[in-house]
Amino acid sequence: MSPYIVIVLLFSLGLGTTLTFASSHWLLAWMGLEINTLAIIPIMARRHHPRAIEATVKYFLVQATAAAMLLFSSVTNAWMLGQWEISHLSHPLACTIAVMALALKVGLAPAHFWLPEVLQGITLTAGLALSTWQKLAPLALILQVAENAHPDLLMALAICSTLVGGWGGLNQTQLRKILAYSSVAHLGWMILVTQLAPQMTLLALITYIILTAAAFLTLHKMDATHTITLASTWTKSPALSALACLILLSLGGLPPLTGFLPKWLILQEVATQGLALTAVVVALTALLSLYFYLRLAYVMAMVLTPHPASSSSAWRSLTKRPTLLLATVVVLAVCLLPLAPSILTLLK
Repeated sequence: MSPYIVIVLLFSLGLGTTLTFASSHWLLAWMGLEINTLAIIPIMARRHHPRAIEATVKYFLVQATAAAMLLFSSVTNAWMLGQWEISHLSHPLACTIAVMALALKVGLAPAHFWLPEVLQGITLTAGLALSTWQKLAPLALILQVAENAHPDLLMALAICSTLVGGWGGLNQTQLRKILAYSSVAHLGWMILVTQLAPQMTLLALITYIILTAAAFLTLHKMDATHTITLASTWTKSPALSALACLILLSLGGLPPLTGFLPKWLILQEVATQGLALTAVVVALTALLSLYFYLRLAYVMAMVLTPHPASSSSAWRSLTKRPTLLLATVVVLAVCLLPLAPSILTLLK
């Protein structure tokens, strides 16, 4: 693909997200989401492979369905109440349809079934954009709609997402599918406090983007897409392998790493609001996610892949050069914990 085309597509991604952020009208927000979808489709299909084309078609159909539902909900609200503004989405039916459409767009359970299959079929760089940038605009709309949404609906989506995200990743051997289920689980934690404390949702989103970017870029540098390929990474780049273990454990929420603080603050807020049972359930689901991240760290640190005489040694194979972006997100992912309270203060 020509670099000029890539620049235009990346500019369109930024334009679509900015348009959704800046809009107060449902039609403008819908246009921004559609620009985002149309811009990322060529990036996903850049690798001319049947799996990439299949994943792109699945993604397009799911996003088109969610966009149609979102447009239907806004038209319904305008028909019933005569309001097109996002903040005035107060009709119960329209608000419920809008929340489910946005849940389908970001991959919240039980509308998550497309996300692992789509991520499995595309490259790690396209998966990074799909797991981070493409979630910004729908989550911004969810934060605006959450004020008028039914609390039980959001709570059910959050608990279901944390359960599915933890349970679904247990038997996976493909790293992209594991990161997809991790995305579902982290989205559940964000949705859990959208009505209680929106600033904690933003803190969890920032932490998730940094940790996920570090994980995707590290796996891209190691050229690892399967669990067993992690066993040979220690001979290639020992320092990056050690940092990758910390990044994976931080994604699981292991204290005292960066990913622990947002989950601890969310649990504290949920328990303070009198939802102790909900806090216990989501804390137990975090143990499921931590288990498969511990398994990946164990494979990376303590398992040596077999090397037959006919195969070349792992340290002799060519490796990708580390980039400034990789170094930046890895440092942030490992060292961001002391700065998290200051970030939370700025978001209030």
